Amino acid sequence: MHAELVRVALHEVDIKIVSGERMHVLQWRRNLLWDEVLLDGKRQAASHGLWGREKVYGLVFGRDLEGRGGEQVMLILDPAQSYDFSHVGERIRGVRLEGKEGTLASYGSLEANALKKPGTFSDWMKKSMGMDWNDETTRRPN
Repeated sequence: MHAELVRVALHEVDIKIVSGERMHVLQWRRNLLWDEVLLDGKRQAASHGLWGREKVYGLVFGRDLEGRGGEQVMLILDPAQSYDFSHVGERIRGVRLEGKEGTLASYGSLEANALKKPGTFSDWMKKSMGMDWNDETTRRPN
């Protein structure tokens, strides 16, 4: 199974999933009072309310009619608003699609590097505030 992020916007995420010989489109949509997850245009899950909507969805690809078998995936979203200065517009903060073998696709705050905790205070400052302390290898010649 292979996945690729096609579009990440403020209220929309589209993911292309290739499983064997078949291609699927997994979509997440945020509406005013509900969120929904669509697979090939058919609703698979929905979450209603003003606040506290679901951020983790489980799906199974390729089940038989009795509901056995198939490949399980988990869609995780960080729907907080984030402005990306390198692109035009606003986006959700992070997206991650997990399978049994590991991460299939990730973006933003849910990428593997973004989830790692810093080892030192200096690393934390670099990650959270963008501050960088000069050390012996990066000294200026003055």
